[in-house]
Parts: sequence; structure tokens; C-alpha cells
Amino acid sequence: MNAQLEILSCGPAVTVQDLGRPGFLAQGLTRGGAADVLALYEGAALLGQPPDFAALEMVGMGGSFRANADMRIALTGAPMATTLDDVPIAWNASHLLLAGSILKIGGARSGTYGYLHIGGGIETPMMMGARATHLNASLGAMLQVGEILPVGQDRGKTTGMTLTSEDRFNGGRIRITASMQTDQFDVATRERFTSTPFIRDARGNRMGVRMQQDGDPFMAADQLSILSDVIVPGDIQIAGDGAPFVLMSECQTTGGYPRIGTVLPSDMARVAQAPAGAPISFEFVDLPQARVIEQRAVIARKALGSSVTPLLRDPHSIRDLLSYQLISGAVSATHDPSTQED
Repeated sequence: MNAQLEILSCGPAVTVQDLGRPGFLAQGLTRGGAADVLALYEGAALLGQPPDFAALEMVGMGGSFRANADMRIALTGAPMATTLDDVPIAWNASHLLLAGSILKIGGARSGTYGYLHIGGGIETPMMMGARATHLNASLGAMLQVGEILPVGQDRGKTTGMTLTSEDRFNGGRIRITASMQTDQFDVATRERFTSTPFIRDARGNRMGVRMQQDGDPFMAADQLSILSDVIVPGDIQIAGDGAPFVLMSECQTTGGYPRIGTVLPSDMARVAQAPAGAPISFEFVDLPQARVIEQRAVIARKALGSSVTPLLRDPHSIRDLLSYQLISGAVSATHDPSTQED
């Protein structure tokens, strides 16, 4: 019998996500996938498996889960209060979930999107080359209480590992490049945009996140005459009321609102993870700068596996104590190591 994960209780927006399905923009489908792609790479590093394995994405809060077999898990993304059989466990770490044990994941302490990774990945059916739920395209659906998720074969064994997470859960400065209509905003408007302190509006989801600010709205020249054209995640549209919207992973594929800029892919997780009310500001970088930033981000993601370290835990609270390497050498009780025999 294959390993399975049963959902005993569930938050309002828990879905299966992976790296998404590229190649369907011409058919009207954006890539979708995890809102925080870096979290998938972190989970893969902790479990020693490919980053394209599907995981559970939890918005704001998680739920409670029970395994029918021993399985490895990892927790990444927005930190959430978590217990294993009512004993608190660490976030940004890997653990052993024993058969019959209850994993409870509560509300987010910071950020928005938390991720539960399973050794072997979640193996729900493939749809158009991916397992990712794309709600806007009716591919998959939010998970419900009582569902049982199939788990793939886990070829790893290591647990009790941790990883220092990049701080991206409280807003901050977002780097952007010029977009198709940037030049239709005059210099004064662009300078006001980059000097304006925004806050993340409560209105936001996997399609887009609205920014709120004090002061005059932002407008482009000939805004009403702009024709609809292709848009992509990261584009910052200026809506009819002058408020900026950052388009996210499940955005539409065409639009007619002017775009003042486009968020760099490596900063999209910071936008997605910003909770309502978090401060946001924007900074233009040119294309050569953006290229260097993205190249460095790719290198850093690929190097995450070398940054994983053992998790320091109290032996009294470790249920899987015997799976740890407790002794890695031997010393003599009578020989003085400071002396050396000829």
C-alpha cells in the first residue's frame, strides 16, 4: 500500500502546488504554481529531493494531518505554529512523521504562505504536465476535510535538518524593471511611485495584490486608449482608480491597464508573503542589473542543499531518537590525547 496523508482539518485555502505548468500562455493559461517558489526549493533542500515535487500550500493557516505510514516532512515558507502529537516542532526543518501521528499546523506568525513538503512529494494526478492547483483555470480545487492524498516513493532517509530562511515575510523594498507602458508615465509620476510608501492592501490573492497609499492616484498618459496585450506575473498594473496591482501566479494573460513596471522574479515571493498592512516600496533597476540579480538568485537556490545543517533538539523530545547518528567516533578513557607515542 502506498503512503497516504489524510486531512483531518483544513484551513480555508490549502492547495497542492508545484513549480507550475509553463508553455500555455498562448492558450490563455499562466504558469501558476507556488506563490513562493523559493519555499519549494527550501523544502527540496531539507529533504534532499527535486524542487518540482508537489507540496501543500497553506494560506494563513494549515490544518491537521495524519499519515498512514512513516514519512519524512519539511516545513517552509511563512512560519506557522506547528505541533507533532501536541509537541511543538521547528519550522524551516525536516522531521519524521510516524504512522498514526497527528501533525497540526496553525496560523501564520508572519508572512502569508506556508508549505508542507513530503518525502517523495504529493502524487495527485498530473494535469497538463503539472500537479499544481490553478483555481482561476479550474485545474484542481482547494483541499477539504477527509481527503486522502497519495504520496510518492521517498528515496531519502535523513530528517532532523534545518535551513536558515531568507527573511521575506514582512514586506520591504521590491525591485522592478521598466514594462511596456513605463514611458507613458511621466518622470515626476515615476519618481513619486518609487518614493511612495505603500502598504499591502487586504485585497489580494493568487491573481493579484493591491497596494494602498496616501496621496494622489497614479495615472499614465492616454490611459483610456491603451489596447489590451499580453501580461505576465510580476507586472504592476495601475487600475482605473490609480492604485497599483502586482499580478501574481494566477493572473489573467491579457489586460489593458497601463503597467508602470514589472517585479523581478526573485522578489515575487516578498510580494506574495507580505501580510495585509505590511510596508512595501519599489525601486527601478535596469535590465543588466536585473539579469545579474536573477542569475545570483538561481545560483543561491541551487546551493541551498549545501546550507542544510543538523537541527539541534532536546533528546528527551525526539521520538525518532534512534534514527540520529549519536556517536561518530570513540575516545579512550585512559589515554591522554595530548601525548603522542613515538
